[in-house]
Amino acid sequence: MLLALTNARVVPVEGEPFDGTVLIEDGTIRELGPEVSVPDGAQVVDADGGWVLPGLIDAHVHLGVWEEGEGWAGQDTNEMTDPVMAGARALDAINPRERGFDDALAGGITSVNVNPGSGNPIGGLAVAIRTHGRYVDEMVLRSPSGLKAALGENPKRVYGEQKKTPSTRLGVALTLRKAFTEARNYQARLAAATPDLPADRDVVKDALVMVLDREIPWRQHCHRADDIATAIRLSEEFGYRLVLDHGTEGYLLADLLAEKDIPVLYGPMIVSRSKVEVRERSARAPGILDRAGVRVSIITDHPVVPVEYLITQAALAVKEGMDPAAALRAVTLNPADVIGVADRVGSLSPGKDADVVLWSGDPLDFASRALRVWICGREVYTYDQATRTGRVASR
Repeated sequence: MLLALTNARVVPVEGEPFDGTVLIEDGTIRELGPEVSVPDGAQVVDADGGWVLPGLIDAHVHLGVWEEGEGWAGQDTNEMTDPVMAGARALDAINPRERGFDDALAGGITSVNVNPGSGNPIGGLAVAIRTHGRYVDEMVLRSPSGLKAALGENPKRVYGEQKKTPSTRLGVALTLRKAFTEARNYQARLAAATPDLPADRDVVKDALVMVLDREIPWRQHCHRADDIATAIRLSEEFGYRLVLDHGTEGYLLADLLAEKDIPVLYGPMIVSRSKVEVRERSARAPGILDRAGVRVSIITDHPVVPVEYLITQAALAVKEGMDPAAALRAVTLNPADVIGVADRVGSLSPGKDADVVLWSGDPLDFASRALRVWICGREVYTYDQATRTGRVASR
């Protein structure tokens, strides 16, 4: 099947914007440019001057595991019966029929990274998925895409209230060190195993070994600058790839983060100062981080901020000084890189998956909206401007 999006303002993210055509064939991008010839028999969509971009990506959500309006029944974010839950998988708790997936499509978001929560020092394995599908396995882009951990207020509060270890920042750091030390010893036992003397497998330690082997990144929830310093210290002790989730005070250490090439997933931004460690949050932070050379992404932490407001947060960052092109990278290519799927999504490039969105205008303009959304070349969302209603394709 051939699909041609013509008469469009195309923003490929990798490369300069242009007025022209995007040609899609069998679910992938075949060609794009100002002089692309449309083959006979192709389905033509006249963008009528609208903006065509890659689908947006939110690298930190709890979509499908923390269902809105469901209370206890839809809350599967944290398994808080043990501080080390490295083997738990967000994949096993995602409900793809949660309404938030429809909201994501309405916001032009075609991929998300679903994380376990931050109640535990080590919360579990994240998964990168598309935002449309019948069951979660057919939505997966990469599994696992990282191992979620937490420093700061959340784990010390959860276990402090239960009168259990860890109940302080130093106790949380000790929990992480013990877990990685045990995982290293487990690695050694696996390496020394023989067919006659096999080593017993451990799904919790297997997940930690993936981090030690740098197969997946360590996704460290932290807000305060001192917690960020602890995250860096631990990563250098054990040699894993560190990604900072939230990084609220990361702009105070922007030069250090740039020097060490540590990505920051900044957000949520449209929230109150609900606890001590986020009182220094700033919409200026993404721009400060980007100008320092940090690979910054913008996140909603859905449902903390509803997922459809991802682009709104990017626009807010631009309002507070971030370069517009950098803001678009922060919700497309940068998060794709962090979750390990930049070879497939995050920009418009020949050979990549045709996850494409037609916007009514510049998506960084608050008045613009996603009009049509394609995932792998299939139209999954359409907005009717006459009735002001959106329609999601059947799953």
